[in-house]
Amino acid sequence: MLTWKWKTFAELTPDELYLALELRQQVFVVEQRSIYLDADGYDRSAYHLLGMEDQPEAPWLAAYLRVLPPKTKYPQASLGRVVVAPEARRHGHGRVLVQKGIDFIEARYPRVPIRIGAQNHLRAFYEDFGFRVMGDVYDEDGIPHVDMVR
Repeated sequence: MLTWKWKTFAELTPDELYLALELRQQVFVVEQRSIYLDADGYDRSAYHLLGMEDQPEAPWLAAYLRVLPPKTKYPQASLGRVVVAPEARRHGHGRVLVQKGIDFIEARYPRVPIRIGAQNHLRAFYEDFGFRVMGDVYDEDGIPHVDMVR
């Protein structure tokens, strides 16, 4: 069972920030072999969702995403850095994570479209949430992506 926490950048503890950056790099840089600058300048403007699993020795970050307000990166609000730890996959955490991100945006920014830059192999996953493809597939850091909007 995960405990879900929304935080602004300023509210993140140093440990939470470290865990988020560690998970993002573990999956996007190491596992997916995509060399890019993860600290892209948007984290300070973002809302961060952490799916924490309490463990006796230390809390563990199982899932994470960030929400960027409208007019931050795109005219629309956006979900990004959507990630589930390898050890936590296949338990439905990804679906809960994305739904919580959508719910947050809809509550905070009613009637504002949501944009994502999705890895192309996850297109059907995001279509299940009502996202639709906008444009052609493009290469982002060595991985095929597609822009989608909801």
